[in-house]
Amino acid sequence: MVKTADFRERIAKQEALRVVSEIAQSADIQTYIVGGYVRDLLLRRPSKDIDFVCVGSGIALAQLVHRALGDKSKLAVYKNFGTASIHYEDYILEFVGARKESYRSDSRKPIVEDGTLEDDQRRRDFTINAMSIGLNKSDLGQLIDPFNGQEDLERQIIRTPLDPNETFNDDPLRIMRAIRFASQLVFDIEPDTFQAIMDYKDRLEIISMERISDELNKIILSPKPSYGFNLLFHSGILKIIFPEMVALQGVKIIDGQGHKDNFYHTLGVLDNISLNTDDLWLRWAAILHDIAKPATQRYSKASGWTFHGHEDLGAKWIPGIFKRLKLPLNEKMKYVQKLVRLHLRPIALVNEVVTDSAIRRLLFEAGDDIDDLMTLCKADITSKNKEKVKRYRNNFGDVEQKIKDVEARDHIRNFNPPISGEEIIKTFDLEPSRVVGDIKAEIKEAILEGRIKNDHAEAYNLMIEIGKSKGLEIKEN
Repeated sequence: MVKTADFRERIAKQEALRVVSEIAQSADIQTYIVGGYVRDLLLRRPSKDIDFVCVGSGIALAQLVHRALGDKSKLAVYKNFGTASIHYEDYILEFVGARKESYRSDSRKPIVEDGTLEDDQRRRDFTINAMSIGLNKSDLGQLIDPFNGQEDLERQIIRTPLDPNETFNDDPLRIMRAIRFASQLVFDIEPDTFQAIMDYKDRLEIISMERISDELNKIILSPKPSYGFNLLFHSGILKIIFPEMVALQGVKIIDGQGHKDNFYHTLGVLDNISLNTDDLWLRWAAILHDIAKPATQRYSKASGWTFHGHEDLGAKWIPGIFKRLKLPLNEKMKYVQKLVRLHLRPIALVNEVVTDSAIRRLLFEAGDDIDDLMTLCKADITSKNKEKVKRYRNNFGDVEQKIKDVEARDHIRNFNPPISGEEIIKTFDLEPSRVVGDIKAEIKEAILEGRIKNDHAEAYNLMIEIGKSKGLEIKEN
């Protein structure tokens, strides 16, 4: 159990906390540290965001603190929201006046009134976020915990301070936040709270998709994101916000033959890749790599279950999925598309004799993303057969070494053919036309096939040879 003396010591040692406490006391403004910083302090997790609530004007308090901290601090005031923030060293200090809130049924935006500390704690989303620490002479360093948030931290429970039905009905975004916190902290959601999540999940329709996706991305960035996705699935939320992923769930059996459950396989790949990267978009590639399997699923007695073309169809679906989820339609999306489209290629190389030509083509198409592609493919090994996993990983090691050898020799990654379209036009005195593209494509294929080196002299000689075969004459200088 953390004692008041421990918090007092933290306040004395941490300059920002000490200054806020001194200013609040000298100005006789009741002030408290609230929310996530208190939670993380109790969990002994580092945090650079500190929220302060005061009985009165948060903006006025922030202005006083800004003056005391001097030029090393930067103040931003948000009058419309009655809040202010100060950037000081590595910290972001947020100030707001204590408030109480009420809601209309058609909006999550509250009607806000001035309130007491008790009012402010009552409006918080979860008990673990409703604790505060006093910065006043009368309660310096005292933990104020009316809803037993510290006990819930110790029990590893997500629970609402008030009736969860009221909490989620008022602000349905808290449904996503509950699952996000559970996923980030690997906590259980208290049964009545989880029941309310299921009962009020349809209220998410009044929340913008941008806010929903922001929480979804935080779940994806959890240490073990499958935990959050299982909560989303079993609560019915995933079917509302991401039905394509729910469609992966289930196993069909024909003639006694079944296939793996692609939903749980995807979660396994996501967890695997999360052990090796914090890159959000590489994790999204793991989520989407098999997304089109239900649409390409076929069964025949000769071949069993197949999913031919799911990588290409999945890549085509990604812009629509990103657009609906309000994810960025930019290079990040194209990166995910590329990895989804190519994710079977290294696996195919594992299963056959690896030729230099196949490696060159893979390097050419993957470019600088080849290492991420290999990370995805290794994460895609989710078999429970340990010998099979070991064999695949050893084979992947052979492929990776082959990639390094071919790249060092041929410099294919992101290469452009050493003969440009302009040089072809000038050499044969041509107008821009299809024949120019055909010659350039033949040169590229010859390099990828290893018939010539990635070298200007060899490419030039081949260009002349191709031109002659097409009846073209070299322009006289």
